[in-house]
Amino acid sequence: MTPVELSRTVLHAVRRAVDEGELSVAVPERAVVAAPGPGGCGDYATGIALQLARPAKRPSRQVAEVLRGHLVRADGVAAVEITGPGFLNISLDGGGTADLVRRVLRDGPRYGHSGALAGQTVRVRVPDEIRARVVADALGRLVASQGGRLDVVPEGDGVADLRPVPAPGDPASLGPDAARWALLHPAPHDRPRIGAEHLVQRESNPLFRVRYAHARTRALHRNAADLGFGPEPGDVTVAPALPGALADHPRVLGAAATHRAPDRLARHLVVVADAALPFLPTVLPRGAEKPSAAHRARLALATAAGTVLAGGLSLLGIDAPDHL
Repeated sequence: MTPVELSRTVLHAVRRAVDEGELSVAVPERAVVAAPGPGGCGDYATGIALQLARPAKRPSRQVAEVLRGHLVRADGVAAVEITGPGFLNISLDGGGTADLVRRVLRDGPRYGHSGALAGQTVRVRVPDEIRARVVADALGRLVASQGGRLDVVPEGDGVADLRPVPAPGDPASLGPDAARWALLHPAPHDRPRIGAEHLVQRESNPLFRVRYAHARTRALHRNAADLGFGPEPGDVTVAPALPGALADHPRVLGAAATHRAPDRLARHLVVVADAALPFLPTVLPRGAEKPSAAHRARLALATAAGTVLAGGLSLLGIDAPDHL
């Protein structure tokens, strides 16, 4: 179950509670689910009970108890615990990660592509400035990934200005990949930094972390092949940050295309890399340990992370090397 699907499940629990007369509230349009905070547990947590307590005129823990009764019966939910003033901590069935990994490996670099903008033309006006041109190029790829088309025009009705804060200098000395990252990673209203920090091969450099995480997944694939096994999606125990980031990738692509914001994708790739890097050392057998179903499942999850990183970098026009 992806975060989006879990959010819908939470909203369905609210609707059931309202329909059965257990709560008297307006059903919200969305339910935020995220990794549990300090003191939390499970795969995801939501504060929907705290949000509904005032309109329901009931303590938030009472609202949480009502919603828990419906959530524990939902498909894909293994357990629900209430912590603090009324946070619902949700543990998912183990098969959720396997289904997600199968979907990523099936779609490959096109995972997250959709027809959400099919038949639509996004018309933009782009000034003759290096950052604006690079943003427009990346936006064209993102819009195409959602089935639409970007049209750069000089003027006209329905034309949006694509005017990020200009670069303070020529980034060409950084090389094509680092230069594009320097221009795309900051939000449009932030002035990009054009300096050697984008070339540093250390964890302080977000681009390095993204490309290093991808290269590590490819190295794991090669090393596993040498040991005689390959990726096979299955149940795997892992912190929810990595599956959550992979599951969120289609939403991020859609939002980046719709809001003309390639920076959202760049920052999301950093989230994926930061979630993947602590997991990757657990993938291969250690010492005399024999490859098992758990190793194949972990390799499949690592491969899925690498697939998302490579596909995202490609949409930004940046190379994802197998060796780094």
